[in-house]
Amino acid sequence: MNSFTKKIITLAFFAAVSAASFAQQITKFAVVDTSRVYQAYFRNSAPVRNYESKKAEFQNEVTKRTEELQKLHDRRIEASKKNDQATVTRLETEIASKQQFLQEYTNAKNMELVSLQKSLQSNDSFYKNLQSKLSKIAEGGGYSVILSLQQANGVLWYSKSVDITDQVISELGL
Repeated sequence: MNSFTKKIITLAFFAAVSAASFAQQITKFAVVDTSRVYQAYFRNSAPVRNYESKKAEFQNEVTKRTEELQKLHDRRIEASKKNDQATVTRLETEIASKQQFLQEYTNAKNMELVSLQKSLQSNDSFYKNLQSKLSKIAEGGGYSVILSLQQANGVLWYSKSVDITDQVISELGL
């Protein structure tokens, strides 16, 4: 074997070793829809039922108030058609007042719901359990990184094949 052939064989050997080494360094990613995991975990808990109840109560009240406003608008249109300016003015004042109340009510209730949701999401035992299960799944599946779809600032696209949400829910026993 001449020296040129030896160099080619040596170079091919190092290329093969480098390729194998590089293949082992490829990072394996997974994604988790933490919102779905959270919903599955807390679905039957009293705090979540309370949150859902308050949310439904709030929506019912908004619907009721919106219907009242629509009736007032309809009455104002009828009064306008009859050229009853005094009634139009009175209804416009009432409408403005009720719209202002509805806006303030909506803002206050949304803040209340956000506060309740944040308190639910900051449940330490849930997150400790979640971290434990994610670690187990990552190590078992060879994942280097697991991303949350809720913090999707950097996740522009992902293949469903890397979504381990169902596996996480299953590991949590849900």
